[in-house]
Amino acid sequence: MSVWGGEVEVEPVRGVPMRTYPRRPRHVGSLLDFADRWGERPHIVQGDRVVTFAGLRTAVEAKAAELAEAGVRDGERVLLLGWNSPEWIVNFWACVRIGAVPVLANAWWGTAELADALAIAAPKLILADARGAARLPPGAPTGTWEGDGSTRPPATRPDSDEDSPAVIVFTSGTAGRPKAVVLAHRSLLAGLHMLLNITRRLPHQVDESTGDTGLHTGPMFHIGGVQTLIRAITVGDTMVMPRGKFDPAEALRLIEQWRIARWSAVPTMVTRVLEHPDVHRRDLSSLRSVTVGGAPVHADFLTQLRGGLPGVTPRVATGWGLTENGGQATAASAHDTTERPGSAGRPLPCVELRIDADGEILVRSPTQMLGYFGEEDSPIDADGWLHTGDLGRIDDDGYLWITGRAKDMIIRGGENIAPAAVEQALAGIPGVVESAVFGVPHPDLGEEVMAVVTVDGDLTADELREQLPRLASFAIPSRWRLARDPLPTNHTGKIDKKALADGVA
Repeated sequence: MSVWGGEVEVEPVRGVPMRTYPRRPRHVGSLLDFADRWGERPHIVQGDRVVTFAGLRTAVEAKAAELAEAGVRDGERVLLLGWNSPEWIVNFWACVRIGAVPVLANAWWGTAELADALAIAAPKLILADARGAARLPPGAPTGTWEGDGSTRPPATRPDSDEDSPAVIVFTSGTAGRPKAVVLAHRSLLAGLHMLLNITRRLPHQVDESTGDTGLHTGPMFHIGGVQTLIRAITVGDTMVMPRGKFDPAEALRLIEQWRIARWSAVPTMVTRVLEHPDVHRRDLSSLRSVTVGGAPVHADFLTQLRGGLPGVTPRVATGWGLTENGGQATAASAHDTTERPGSAGRPLPCVELRIDADGEILVRSPTQMLGYFGEEDSPIDADGWLHTGDLGRIDDDGYLWITGRAKDMIIRGGENIAPAAVEQALAGIPGVVESAVFGVPHPDLGEEVMAVVTVDGDLTADELREQLPRLASFAIPSRWRLARDPLPTNHTGKIDKKALADGVA
């Protein structure tokens, strides 16, 4: 525990001077040792299943030995394809335990996106649940999703350094194909270290009597899921997960049953809970902290949240970040969200922010990615600044305000959607002349996907929708406008999406 210091110094990180904690852990696998500290405390809850920290450690050791016997070696990639479950978590830690690099596939992907990811990552092995396995191509190198229950000697500990790959997380790219973000051990641990430091939850600051119960409703295969996972094992938290697809009634029941203290969610989920009739019948008094992210947070939403939980005044925190930066870069406390609604907060201790001449937010932090796997191009410049594609400003007190997105991206219910991918899929449908896809405001999801399509013939929106099965379900447009005439263009000759969006009722 003594390796977790709170003092920040500047030192070279891959040749670039960055703010770091000199006393820090160096390998994500070392976090597994905390499971021994928490012992028989419940760690993972889903339905009737309860896995203790000790049970997790036993299952991880057995699965790690199984992977090693299957020929998986230090630095090799193992693709995880599945929905939230204890098995997903065990498989993640088993990969880390032997030094393999877990590649986190998006369980919502269609067959084309999954094929792209497999081509990019070229995994040594694929671990998939039943639904994921049904979508794998013939001959894919698969292992078992569930452990075989046997006991094996512990696998050899890896000798990886902190700048070696720890995990690969996919994020939508503006070119349409999923991009494989490679995060080092340093990336994940620096982010965890900063968050624990500012919340005074470093390992030496907590004891065996502490530990929150949190509701986890986001997918584990997002960077937020990874952050939640490594935090929970470090500080002894219990993670309660819904049985399947998010259901506000189940979320309310779980908050009451498990006395949930913390909940991290996208605004869409919180809104659905607040609007559910059971919100007035459940005992939600245990809930003291709600962290929202993954979509813009507006003042009206914060007002609805604070007034929508009878008898509860939760601390509402938010922040800003991106997968390429290893997740969170700024944090806004409950006080900040009250005094500065709409602000993304201030930089975390090791994070530097800068706004360039075009208004784009640049960030430099030891949490940032090593790069995109299989690609030479990187949004990180020679001085270590990550060009985020988001627009913003920093006020005199150091608070960040997001003013827009330079990159062409739609955020629907916390999921990033590249319009180029949808337009490319539409272009392959006979009778489609051209299309423009963009996000439009939605009261529940934040944004929804709209497609304006010029067609030749009698195509209908339903027919177009039926011919897009290769896209993830959340990326298929829910609003359509069909046209016969060419779409408007701007002075550069490109389709003028702004003009089209301005004309949406």
